[in-house]
Amino acid sequence: MARSSKRRSQSSASDGSRRIYLIVGVIIVLFVGGFVALAVFDARQRSASGAPDDVKTYKVGPAGQHTSADVDYEQIPPAGGPHNPVWQNCGYYDEPVRDENAVHSLEHGAVWITYSPDLPQDQVDKLKEIAQGQTYILASPYPGLDFPVVATAWGKQVSLDGADDPGLESFIKAYRLGPQTPEPGAICTSGTSGTSGTSATQ
Repeated sequence: MARSSKRRSQSSASDGSRRIYLIVGVIIVLFVGGFVALAVFDARQRSASGAPDDVKTYKVGPAGQHTSADVDYEQIPPAGGPHNPVWQNCGYYDEPVRDENAVHSLEHGAVWITYSPDLPQDQVDKLKEIAQGQTYILASPYPGLDFPVVATAWGKQVSLDGADDPGLESFIKAYRLGPQTPEPGAICTSGTSGTSGTSATQ
């Protein structure tokens, strides 16, 4: 009788432990699930609302229009439109690149950071660091800019006061491989590394 009572007591304790483990497990699952959902929601919110307020949006026509000719673009720098069949390899350049190749990179989801040739060297170095520190960033000098720095994505553009302007980081977060990209994830390597004075071939 004493043994039977002891077994019932042990069984009851075991059932109680299982219930506690089950409750703790459910709480952990709910907590982790809630955390993941919150992180996804936060990322979407930042992507949707994180762009600078003064971003200009342009209608640049359909993607995929290739031409080997020079193109007279409406924006300076161009924000999209017909372009060379060869894209510009992403990265940093200390000489201007051809518009037609850079626009092809925009089509693939790149952000093209152009800067005035007389931008102070410390700011140029910062842009170089940005371009070399992540994929789908193209940075090059651009003669004739009205602002020290201009950041461009396909159909999007913002003028900036310099490399330290917080709008630059916000623009990159919002539009690098962003929802406006016609061909998101198409490569930004194995194209051309030529500049405006060289041929647009691999």
